[in-house]
Amino acid sequence: MNAIGYRRLSDRDQSKYSLEYQEKAINDYCQRYDLDLIGLYTDNGYCSYTFDRPDYKELENFIKKHKGQARYLIIMDHDRFSRNLSEALAKITELENKFHIKVLATSEPIDIDTTDPYVFLQRAMTYTIANSELLRIRKRTRDGIRQAQLSGRYVNNAPFGYRNRRDDNGKGIIEVDDERAVIVQSIFRDYLAGKPMYEIFREVKKQGFKNSGNSAIQRILSNHVYAGYVKVNASKHEPERYIRGLHQPIVSEADYWLVQEMLGNKRPMKTQPKDEFPLRGILKCWCGKGMTAGYSKGKKKYYLYYRCIEHNQTNLPGGMLHEKFEELLETLSFNDRQIEYISKTAKQLMRQATKDNTDIVKARSQQLNEIGKKVDKLEERLMNDEIDAATYKKWLQKYSQEKAMLSNDIIKASNNDFARKWNRVEYLLPRLTSLKGIYKIATISRKQHLIRGVFKHNLAYSDGAFRTPSIEPAFVNNSLIAKEKGLLYIEQPSTVWDQVPDSSEIGS
Repeated sequence: MNAIGYRRLSDRDQSKYSLEYQEKAINDYCQRYDLDLIGLYTDNGYCSYTFDRPDYKELENFIKKHKGQARYLIIMDHDRFSRNLSEALAKITELENKFHIKVLATSEPIDIDTTDPYVFLQRAMTYTIANSELLRIRKRTRDGIRQAQLSGRYVNNAPFGYRNRRDDNGKGIIEVDDERAVIVQSIFRDYLAGKPMYEIFREVKKQGFKNSGNSAIQRILSNHVYAGYVKVNASKHEPERYIRGLHQPIVSEADYWLVQEMLGNKRPMKTQPKDEFPLRGILKCWCGKGMTAGYSKGKKKYYLYYRCIEHNQTNLPGGMLHEKFEELLETLSFNDRQIEYISKTAKQLMRQATKDNTDIVKARSQQLNEIGKKVDKLEERLMNDEIDAATYKKWLQKYSQEKAMLSNDIIKASNNDFARKWNRVEYLLPRLTSLKGIYKIATISRKQHLIRGVFKHNLAYSDGAFRTPSIEPAFVNNSLIAKEKGLLYIEQPSTVWDQVPDSSEIGS
């Protein structure tokens, strides 16, 4: 039978498996199961989160053009296929159902039953771990970039007028390119003198200006790097801001801000989001316009209010809105019976996963024992001159690779402390299922992220109640209770409701 191989390595990949190692593992697998490898596709330097990779597209084109020619798609490990849980499982299902191609990792037997729920659970766990690792890699990258920015380092490719280099500690910095810096200075000088951008562009092109496009000059004039600034990306707790960079400015700060004023640009915002206005930017008026927030002066004190930017004659008391919104969140939160149902189901799944992991450890340990016997026999044959040193080395390397893979599987499946894991779940579950509890302790940015996650397509307030076109399906049952209380009306049910699975007797 025919098979196709696929291997992948990304620019930021932290996999210990090289492309050569992956190819060898795929070839060994095909040899072990007497498969003819009719093609090997390779994506080197492409992200694992999406299947928008050139060689994978070629692989799918081959499958479509030669439907039925291959029965298997062999990969070194599932994280080489994808690190996106939902995308990976959907793609595997599509390949099996539409093209009758079974996706197999080299650690899986060729006769594995992919319809077995335990196999599905094991693969889902593998992709979940890979997905989690990808998110950790991205977070480390973001944190590293932000830390460099906070120290004043410009971490991207140097803009025109600068060049990249490494300092004595090997860290990336930018330094002024004197020849090009003169061109940047002339762009700022000419614009301040009143020259139109098209004339400036025509002149600096003759001087060696390499950037192209209709907005090339405007991009230069708007770039804060030339004034000596570095932009620090926003984080969960802090907004985007600008700080003094380690690099030397090419134009003065005064000239830069004067140019920004002429361009109509404002200085970057340095204020924190307002904690007292959590619904600002989210809450809509009945007319669909966004609602702003502020304080209105009364007889004795200032009062918080929300009002439509279009119908500004109506002020909605902020205290009343906030209190009512928290009551809505409390109503939408899972009740004790729903939490009990979720807890019972989760416990069953965790027990089954623990049992599956125990079976995996037992099976892999037995396979390790068998490989150990094979190595002993191999050494015995070498001592008896039945094989030469080259053959011994070849098979020893093969067995060593198999042992490493089996040991890795055992380590992954050995984290089997059910009691500790369940105690953690039992402690967190009531807290994670309380929307009001999460909302009360969250930062302003997380509050708004939570609101947008629950109320999918805008949240409005009119006639004494909140209104939304659709809600996260998990809260559909409890939204009926909110409706009875006059807290929430879902006015245009989304088509996604048609896809919600049947609920249990308690609405979970």
